[in-house]
Amino acid sequence: MSGNFRVNKRKVLVAMSGGVDSSVAAALLKEQGDDLIGVTMSLYCGTKALGSGCCSLNSARDAKLVADRLGFPHYSVNFKADFQSLIIDNFIDEYRQGRTPNPCIRCNQLIKFSLLLAKAKELGADYIATGHYARIPLPVTRYSLLKGKDQKKDQSYVLYRLTQEQLAKTLFPLGEMTKAEVRQKAKALNLAVADKPESQEICFVEDDDYGRFIRENAPELVRPGPIIDRTGKVVGEHQGIAFYTIGQRKGVGHHRGAPKYVVGLDRERNAVVIGDDADLLKTELTARELSFVAGKGPTGPMVITAKIRYNGSEAAATLMPDGKVVFEQPQRAVTPGQSVVFYQREEVLGGGLISS
Repeated sequence: MSGNFRVNKRKVLVAMSGGVDSSVAAALLKEQGDDLIGVTMSLYCGTKALGSGCCSLNSARDAKLVADRLGFPHYSVNFKADFQSLIIDNFIDEYRQGRTPNPCIRCNQLIKFSLLLAKAKELGADYIATGHYARIPLPVTRYSLLKGKDQKKDQSYVLYRLTQEQLAKTLFPLGEMTKAEVRQKAKALNLAVADKPESQEICFVEDDDYGRFIRENAPELVRPGPIIDRTGKVVGEHQGIAFYTIGQRKGVGHHRGAPKYVVGLDRERNAVVIGDDADLLKTELTARELSFVAGKGPTGPMVITAKIRYNGSEAAATLMPDGKVVFEQPQRAVTPGQSVVFYQREEVLGGGLISS
């Protein structure tokens, strides 16, 4: 199991979503003799808060059942106001800017590994633990963040903003396990969540209906505007640029006999720009709000692999000190607002938000 070296018994605050991953993470730590406190974060008010999402009332109940079975206390903590101001408001503002955000990365940075670490300190815990599939090896000169063993479940992409201070206080008990092994362990322990399905979508978007969420929370974004081709010719009308993202084909149609894709969003003109599939290929990008796990970035060009979306593949590239990334092969649908994450083999170097 990866994590920090233990000399004495540790007191660990376990972030429990009520799912199988965080439940097994807690079980593994309990087996090792750690003193645990289970915490479920209450993040969002809405009809989904009553369902089965990661911050629902039912999930809090499931987490408490696991904690009771394993024999440690469980609490719910109210981070709703912080979640609204730091995550949901930012999510809407990114759409206002014509970008497509990834709120899970921001939630990890500002909620799970900031507010939750502060709560751990308040409760006298030495570490926090989560059910993420990633690894923190024993430090030699500094802490590093590695991909999880299970390549299909690796979650290092959403953790690239973790700092040295946060890594020093964090445990990832599932880093060396596969999802199948985690479910097998849950069944062996007779945990009620062993077969619980995963929550894949954004927790605060009801029924995964992004259109409804935008209409209800940012109605000013629902403004009709032109769909234009790359020459500026108007070829149609849209009902709001917030409903479109780079690479999208749905709702664009065919023009001049060929399928078209969204290749740009012009916020100033309130226009959706369409083009051919070839127009989506880019050989470079620029990233803003750079963050490096080591605390500092390269001073010169660095050969890396880069990933431009969570479910994407890594691509060979060169990283410049100013955040410019030049790819060896063109990449499809580079999307402003999404994160580009930098790797060297198994190690996460850092990343940033794609600006152009």
